[in-house]
Amino acid sequence: MIKAMPVPAQGELVTYQLVDGTAMIIMDDGKANALSLEMLSALNQALDRAASDDAVVVLTGRHGIFSGGFDLKVLGAGGPDAGAMLEQGFLLALRLLEHPAPLIIACNGHAVAMGIFLLLSGDYRIGVDGPFRLVANEVAIGLTMPRAAVEICRQRLTLPHFNRAVILAQNYAPAGAVEAGILDRVVDGPELIETALTVASELAQLDRAAHVATKSRARESSIAAIRQGLEIDRRVFGSLNAVPAGDE
Repeated sequence: MIKAMPVPAQGELVTYQLVDGTAMIIMDDGKANALSLEMLSALNQALDRAASDDAVVVLTGRHGIFSGGFDLKVLGAGGPDAGAMLEQGFLLALRLLEHPAPLIIACNGHAVAMGIFLLLSGDYRIGVDGPFRLVANEVAIGLTMPRAAVEICRQRLTLPHFNRAVILAQNYAPAGAVEAGILDRVVDGPELIETALTVASELAQLDRAAHVATKSRARESSIAAIRQGLEIDRRVFGSLNAVPAGDE
């Protein structure tokens, strides 16, 4: 077991490392881990590799931030690239929800907008204690939340917090995020990766066929709702104009 994450090569957005049967997938763009088309492609390639390795997955970010959401430069410019980026982001969330092995998300700090939607798509979510924001901030910056995002939130958040998080764009600190359903557990920063790998080792003992079949059955209605929402959202994404600048 390792406690420290491997250091990405210069210019590498996603690092993959197989650790005792667990696939460590690490996002690190040196900044906010923006979910650009390039980052999304790299994450999909890493998940392809994890599936090939038949590995339990730990998905994590860089110190202080899991992901700040979509690439604001692309989103602000609008047009086909922005639409493609939005669509690929929600397809990635669906892929996490349907991954054929247990998938743990180790949230290193902030998770904002699409970053929190990915967080909510993990099977088990561990956050670090500290002055971090976990927030779906679309309404706060003048955006109507996509239908797919609403359904991702609905399948994981408790009802009172669903309304507060989605409609009121409430900020959550890690300590309060467990009650809301955003996280399953909060640990001190130095313990994050070791804890995630321990959980991964425990979940690797599950019967894989039963895990996959039960996950599919338990999430069937939620996944159908997310896919239906995405079909409607695609029409909006396809005609996307420049959006207001904001803290996504």
